[in-house]
Amino acid sequence: MEPDEAYPDATFVEDTAIVTARGAILTRPGAPSRQGEVPSMAECLRRFYADPCVIAAPGTVDGGDICEADGHFLIGVSARTNEPGAHQVAEHLDRWGYSSNIVDIRSNPALLHLKSGVAYLGDGLWVTGGGVAVEAREPILVPVSEAYAANCVRVNDAILVAAGYPRISAALGSRGCRVVHLEMSEFRKMDGGLSCLSLRF
Repeated sequence: MEPDEAYPDATFVEDTAIVTARGAILTRPGAPSRQGEVPSMAECLRRFYADPCVIAAPGTVDGGDICEADGHFLIGVSARTNEPGAHQVAEHLDRWGYSSNIVDIRSNPALLHLKSGVAYLGDGLWVTGGGVAVEAREPILVPVSEAYAANCVRVNDAILVAAGYPRISAALGSRGCRVVHLEMSEFRKMDGGLSCLSLRF
């Protein structure tokens, strides 16, 4: 997408939409200063989805609070996603045949979004930190010192991980993952993580 000087957080495109194989949802970001980012995302998504759903007031939703795992969605209630918004997401997903459950992370001030502390990498592999519990046989538990790196992303056969976090990289490597390190220091200054920077279809 083209830069938008009016919205300095617009680089974090994940927060403005939720995309699935069956439909898309345009969100209503929890920070009022970011709600103006949604129209440009709507224009972009209409190339792929004829009629995206929308989150209506008083609901607020940031896409960073939505974690999909093999057709099941975790929906975080956070400082940015409120309960009315979370329930609207669940209703849209249910109409498309997806299951979901709501996870309240408001008691953990270290987590801006649900995906600040958890990532699903496919094939049953979870990465979790920041006190987010998942039902998994052998999740990779991220130490507090590397909590930022819990926000990692799988793209095809590669796992993208923020550079500078050797313990999580070693743990992923031990599971047979091909790890690609990306410099994230400038985005971290704005409370942004790896997943925030893209929508993955």
